[in-house]
Amino acid sequence: MSSSHQSPDDIKAKLNLETSRIAWHDLQVYYARGHVVKVVPELDLLDVAAELSADNKAQFERWLAEEKVGDVAPDLARHWYDENTELWAVVIAPWVLVQDRSGHVLH
Repeated sequence: MSSSHQSPDDIKAKLNLETSRIAWHDLQVYYARGHVVKVVPELDLLDVAAELSADNKAQFERWLAEEKVGDVAPDLARHWYDENTELWAVVIAPWVLVQDRSGHVLH
């Protein structure tokens, strides 16, 4: 089976294996490069990763407009750094999608 014909469920299953918890301190180099994308807890991280992987620009533009995905604001980055917050992350090169599921999320 060709990888270009994977179903959305196949893609999500593969991404699920690549999703892990990571400390914010370990993401500093990616943040400095502007490659970290914050995903709000209300969204399924795997859905977002699958849409990015599929290059679904229309969906991403909607999420950006709704502020459901986007850059990590400096204040939030500082808070995560001070707390060394552990985030859920998945890499869709060159991007690292992160999600704070701790329950005390700053926007």
